[in-house]
Amino acid sequence: MAVEVSTEFDINAPLSVVMDVLKDIDALPDWSSAHKSAKVLSTHEDGTPDHAEVSVGLAGINDTQELAYSWTDTTCTWDLVSSGQLSSQHGQYTLAAVSDDKTHVRMDLAIDLKIKLPGLIVKRGQKAAAETAKKGLTAEAERRAKA
Repeated sequence: MAVEVSTEFDINAPLSVVMDVLKDIDALPDWSSAHKSAKVLSTHEDGTPDHAEVSVGLAGINDTQELAYSWTDTTCTWDLVSSGQLSSQHGQYTLAAVSDDKTHVRMDLAIDLKIKLPGLIVKRGQKAAAETAKKGLTAEAERRAKA
């Protein structure tokens, strides 16, 4: 059974900067404590990441995953291709410009584990994923906006 988490927050950075952070898959470990490594395996014709391999550790689960990405001007969507610990994963960042220098972000994530874990651990993992997305993405986008 899939578990889902969503979070919404504002970032003091232009939408284009937030999207650039999301497209920079190789830099994921710089701002996401859950990601131990990340590398783009292939790109779409426009240069955006298509497939990536990430190594993650969250709530006691360590895994290497291949993810397939799709992009629009305001969304970053990813789906699980392969994993040792998950049977499915679907995630999406949806961005909306609040002003020229402020972006509203919604992050949705649904995962289905191959193994059974106690509900408390799953909920702790969900909360950690949402907090990592919020704090890490915000800090990185705001840092890049000031640079």
